Amino acid sequence: MRIRLALEADGPAIHAIYAPVVESTAISFEATPPSSAELARRIAAHQEAHPWLVAYSDRGVLGYAYAGPFATRAAYAWSVETSVYVAEAARGRGVGRALYRALLRLLVVQGYRQAMAGISLPNPASVRLHEASGFTQVALYRAAGWKLGAWHDVGWWQRSLRDPAAEPVAPAPPLALSSLGVEALAAALEVDASLPT
Repeated sequence: MRIRLALEADGPAIHAIYAPVVESTAISFEATPPSSAELARRIAAHQEAHPWLVAYSDRGVLGYAYAGPFATRAAYAWSVETSVYVAEAARGRGVGRALYRALLRLLVVQGYRQAMAGISLPNPASVRLHEASGFTQVALYRAAGWKLGAWHDVGWWQRSLRDPAAEPVAPAPPLALSSLGVEALAAALEVDASLPT
């Protein structure tokens, strides 16, 4: 398994992973699966500031992870919301952990300070993944979303990427991916050799 930055051309593979989640679960609160073209547009629109990654092998794309703005006001510029989705056939093989490890390392290099993740409940697999990745639950919104004939709670998990108390001056703006050196990018995306493929 390898991890790289997602490309617009990954839209169909990402769609194949995400569409069943949207159609048959409350894991995503989207009502209609976005098209491959829409997913390609999302990658192109956000990749420079908020990375999208794919894990792949000779069997194709195994999963993807991405970050997005946590909120729009200027003071939130150093916080991101993160998500990970793994193809059904690749679940339970360390793909989600590897994607999260790479995504979080890349966000640190870019200068982000906090990562947040909303999880529609119940979703024990996602809770385990996030907690194994260093996130802790910080909030619970009761009956926050209606999907598939039921109300669903949403829990929020948070992970610090850098200690804000260790930085006595105002932080620099997060870096764009294009401003990172090749070595820094390669180091962030390196997969632990002990993970299964």
